[in-house]
Amino acid sequence: MDEGLGALLGIEVVRSDDDGAVIELMADERHLNGHGTVHGGAIATLVDSAMGLAVYRDGTAPVTVEMKVTYLEPGRKGRLRAEAKVRKRGKRIMIAEVDVTDGDGDAVAHGIGTFTLVHAG
Repeated sequence: MDEGLGALLGIEVVRSDDDGAVIELMADERHLNGHGTVHGGAIATLVDSAMGLAVYRDGTAPVTVEMKVTYLEPGRKGRLRAEAKVRKRGKRIMIAEVDVTDGDGDAVAHGIGTFTLVHAG
């Protein structure tokens, strides 16, 4: 991501199209909590960013209405991959889901969120 919190955390866009979005974070010491695992806030940001990118359309800005993150396993240093898809695209409200996996393909977290779009600018 080229700006904002995503850039600060080092989140990179792998794919973004009508089928959804895939983003990655190379987790390092900056992303860890006191237990030595990836901070839940970093994972939540990855979840929110992937879903927001999945629902994005030209000329609009996705706004999170609500989201839930279920942490399945501790995140470790290395690659975290978030694959998001839109479950429902309505006129005002969209529902997206995301799965976060580690470098071995093991599940780390699952998220679901509700979004609305506002005009950018």
